[in-house]
Amino acid sequence: MSTPFYVSPEQLMRDRADFARKGISRGRALVSLQYADGIVFASENPSAALHKVSEIYDRIAFAAVGRYNEFENLRIAGVRLADMRGYAYDRRDVTGRGLANAYAQTLGTIFSSGGEKPYEVELFVGEIGDTAADDQLYRLTYDGQVVDEHGFAAIGGAAEAVGGYLKERYTEGATLENAIKLAVAALGHTETEDREIEAKNLEVAVLDRTRTQPRKFRRIRPATLVEILGSSTAKPEVGAAAPAAVEPPAEKPAEKPAEEAPLAPPADDDGEPPIAPPLD
Repeated sequence: MSTPFYVSPEQLMRDRADFARKGISRGRALVSLQYADGIVFASENPSAALHKVSEIYDRIAFAAVGRYNEFENLRIAGVRLADMRGYAYDRRDVTGRGLANAYAQTLGTIFSSGGEKPYEVELFVGEIGDTAADDQLYRLTYDGQVVDEHGFAAIGGAAEAVGGYLKERYTEGATLENAIKLAVAALGHTETEDREIEAKNLEVAVLDRTRTQPRKFRRIRPATLVEILGSSTAKPEVGAAAPAAVEPPAEKPAEKPAEEAPLAPPADDDGEPPIAPPLD
């Protein structure tokens, strides 16, 4: 019987961590910002069917990067846990801290287990309170660590560059429009250049405490994002509309004589009738 290959626990955990980080770094970054009336979640996501940001409960939102099938399983498990707890006890007993702890236990167990690969995901769990001071934002890593964030945070690919951009420009108590502009600008920031992201390639959602409904989660539609950002897709249309508005008046006078000529009584210069004669 051959001796099994031995790997130290430290090396095993290091290899599993490297594997998870590589998978997460391939995804696009996701940003979370606290503003005056809630929390904004923004990410570059061209897909209209696969959402990175979703609702968990009345005042709780879930956002993730990494492998979609893995964090979608976590989202569904969180929704079921929240519904069960709210039904068995009270809706006020469903908290973002409780969900974050449940996710941490799940991710930590999977990471330390040698029977399956670690999840290649990072998560945000956000909850809004009655005031900005009561808002909570938790960041969870692939190995089950929980970090209580304040103000802003970034996860996923290029998270360091995006987080550095936010650190230099973030201000507390910003309006929703300014928070969205800052989040989108941070997503387009890299170490070499700043690029503009079209509104159709963005996924933006908020937890808004000013909503009168018990459910505080809502998505920002692309049409609204275009108005807020003045995106690059709107600029060419504005520039192209100006010549189109000027050219038609210049063309119409030239076309009118050609169009109106057949309506006028034709002149019989060649002695031919204007209508073909009937056949015998």
